[in-house]
Amino acid sequence: MARKQIAGYRIESQLQVVLRRLRRNRMALISLFVLIAIVLACILVPILSPYHFNNNQMGRKNEPPSAEHWLGTDNNGRDVFTRLFYGGRISLVIGLLVVLVEVVLGVLIGACSGYYGGRVDNFLMRMTEIFMSLPYMMVAITIIAIFGSPDKARFPGMVAFIKTIGGDVWKISLLVIVMGLLFWPDMARIVRGQVLSIRNMEYMEACEALGISDRSRIFKHIMPNVLSSVIVYATLGIASVILLETALSFLGLGVDPITPTWGSLIQTARDVTNIQKRLWLWIPAGGMIFLTVMCFNLLGDGLRDALDPKSKE
Repeated sequence: MARKQIAGYRIESQLQVVLRRLRRNRMALISLFVLIAIVLACILVPILSPYHFNNNQMGRKNEPPSAEHWLGTDNNGRDVFTRLFYGGRISLVIGLLVVLVEVVLGVLIGACSGYYGGRVDNFLMRMTEIFMSLPYMMVAITIIAIFGSPDKARFPGMVAFIKTIGGDVWKISLLVIVMGLLFWPDMARIVRGQVLSIRNMEYMEACEALGISDRSRIFKHIMPNVLSSVIVYATLGIASVILLETALSFLGLGVDPITPTWGSLIQTARDVTNIQKRLWLWIPAGGMIFLTVMCFNLLGDGLRDALDPKSKE
């Protein structure tokens, strides 16, 4: 999009200003390219690899890295390189879906709370504070332990449903729902604070005078001004979700062990022999978690600076 010129001054759109600021932040830009490379690798490597992520070669267990198996094999003879990037698919998809649930719930509750105020605000904020006071890890462990593998006698309908949709789909869906329900309160409080500062501005009074509906005022006039904060927090939230999924998988409460994730791959580090002698089984997954989380954090910081209207050029 060409820049307009008025009286010798170049007029830039908000998007052009954000992109220009982001290009000046080298760390954020490098992080963006690294994340794109990681996503492409997670998509392409399992497709191009000659090995299936769950192909057992019992005669080639725990082999070190070689020309044939770049990251060696695990205790079932499966190619670690293929499982590493296939597991990245699952971890990244869980992170994106959880953040989507978090954004939808947080934005709706925060916008309604900040806009309507009064009893609505009081009720929604008290509910938000209740959720914020819950110990995330303990609640997640309890729910997933109960419903991840439900007792056939107590939950026969649920067991039948899990068999119908598949165990992997159920575990991933359960992780997304549990973490999404635990993570939305922070987003709601951020959105509420932004809406409170916007709703009393002059242009909002003009909207009221023109008889514009509440829904249009919230989603067409308020939310575009809150979007920058939502984007930044969502970017940072993906990193938090990946770390929580890693912790749950390390405890054996994540996706089924047959389906790899970065968290389940580093689960092999619980064995002292693997820690000391089979570094290829857990260091690559740990390195990918570290790199991905760091890149998301740096990109989030860069977006926050680029989207801040008070940021110095």
